[in-house]
Amino acid sequence: MRILVEIPEGELKQLKTLSRSRSVSRSELIRQAVAGFLAENKSSLKDSFGIWKGKGVEGVKYQQKLRREWER
Repeated sequence: MRILVEIPEGELKQLKTLSRSRSVSRSELIRQAVAGFLAENKSSLKDSFGIWKGKGVEGVKYQQKLRREWER
């Protein structure tokens, strides 16, 4: 799939240099960068799901309780 992304000129120059030194296209470098970013951040998203499970408190009610403290 194609997408349109604006990249600053300085970073484009660095990508061009790196792509030549590795003999790969800029597109391939960008795909690798995105894949690496997603891999690094995958666990943090996964760890967030189910955080309230087993707490015995419904999340929205807890949030409302905390906000009531601000009204004092």
